[in-house]
Amino acid sequence: MNQRTDIRDIAAIDLGSNSFHMVVAKVVNQDLQLVSKHKQRVRLASGLDSLYNLDHASMARGLECLEMFAERLSGFDEMNVRIAGTHTLRQANNAHLFLQRAREVIPFPIEIIPGQEEARLIYQGVAHTQADSGSKLVIDIGGGSTEMIIGSGFEPTLLTSKRMGCVSYTEHYFKNGKLSKKNFAKAILSAEQKLESIASKYKKTGWDMTFGSSGTIKAVREVLIEIGYEDGIITLKRVEKLIERLCEWNNIEQIKLEGLVLERKPVFAAGVAILFAILKDLKISQLHYSEGALREGLLYEMEDRFKRSDIRMRTTENLAAKHFVDLEHAEKVKHQAVAFLQQVSRNLGLKQDSELFDLLEWSALLHEVGLSISLQGFHKHSAYILRHTNMPGFNQEQQRVLATLARFQRKALKLQELEEFSLFKQKHILGLIKVLRLAIIANGPRNDEVPVEFKLECDEEHWTLSSTNPNWPEENKLLFADLSTEQEYWSSAGWSLRF
Repeated sequence: MNQRTDIRDIAAIDLGSNSFHMVVAKVVNQDLQLVSKHKQRVRLASGLDSLYNLDHASMARGLECLEMFAERLSGFDEMNVRIAGTHTLRQANNAHLFLQRAREVIPFPIEIIPGQEEARLIYQGVAHTQADSGSKLVIDIGGGSTEMIIGSGFEPTLLTSKRMGCVSYTEHYFKNGKLSKKNFAKAILSAEQKLESIASKYKKTGWDMTFGSSGTIKAVREVLIEIGYEDGIITLKRVEKLIERLCEWNNIEQIKLEGLVLERKPVFAAGVAILFAILKDLKISQLHYSEGALREGLLYEMEDRFKRSDIRMRTTENLAAKHFVDLEHAEKVKHQAVAFLQQVSRNLGLKQDSELFDLLEWSALLHEVGLSISLQGFHKHSAYILRHTNMPGFNQEQQRVLATLARFQRKALKLQELEEFSLFKQKHILGLIKVLRLAIIANGPRNDEVPVEFKLECDEEHWTLSSTNPNWPEENKLLFADLSTEQEYWSSAGWSLRF
């Protein structure tokens, strides 16, 4: 009898500040086989103006690249493609315009990930593509940010994302392409200032081996090999000599180094300056290059989606513990909210396997984290915590959904404050807000008595809450009073709630 072979295609795209990268793989049973890699220099970060808006030209370059990537991904299932935007899209005030236009050229959702989440995924990419090396420090110098992570095995223990990258530093310290010892000194000093707050903690934590990933470190390694350092190991002295060599030219355009590809040349000097500061301040003796990076991290995590859910659940549990959340009550709210959403999901146009079911669960578990600050206005405190806390496993928009549900869980519905989302439809977010509010009220008494069994129905105009027990209003007067108040909130927002 032949054993069944389960084969599927998956892909990951990293929308970096300097280049866009795509990696495609096949999952064959439990094995991941890399099929192809694609890279396009987009220079997205160079399109950010003084008001942090992306200009038309940089958007056009990015969209043209995504259109090419889309050709390769024709026929791929949406669940098997993950696209992550990094530093520049985090910074851009008009990133939502780019995401809207991107949906027209590539039919897959784009998630903008926080710096710490980017660091975690970079570590995963390196950890999965390197032989076990005990504890390791991973460094990734990108176009707009630099990530530094210490971990062991597949578990990162210390993560940092700093706003220093080869594109932004080129614009600031090597303006008009001018090369000089003075400009290198300024760039290195700036990087050292940014490292000052973490250097001591990193050195105290320690590590066995250091790995560097992505374009800057790859370019430095290839140049060093061509210069004569055939082992490809990057050291402080070797980088120092490289800086001396670069200062032999007056302008970036004049650089002629064997091993330095044309597309890397414009941002090479800035990347070298940042690397020198890191090697010096963290006292790194040897840096080895790793093929794995963010896109591989995305890819390997996609291979086992349950692992990603475990990461999110662990994040949720840790955050709940940190803020002393009443988990017994939160679990009741969660179960009620999920039951309500299942009852109305069809009329909301929401599929049963939608990610919003998971986000509703996590928001229900964490809706009271703000109580650790104050009872007064705790829904606003909860929203702030969920928006700004480092939450491994969650991208930027997912955290915004959690924060939004927490913000609108109670009190007046100031819907003019509701922000727009790129990955999710507004009508679905509004549906989740309604569901969570009703689930919280249904579990308002916080006692061991059996709660009222409600059924929730909705159409385009009205939401209706009903029970098989016709006497529930008389038997639960406080609950009825709370629901009556909620009905007034809904009416003020232009919504209809009946029971």
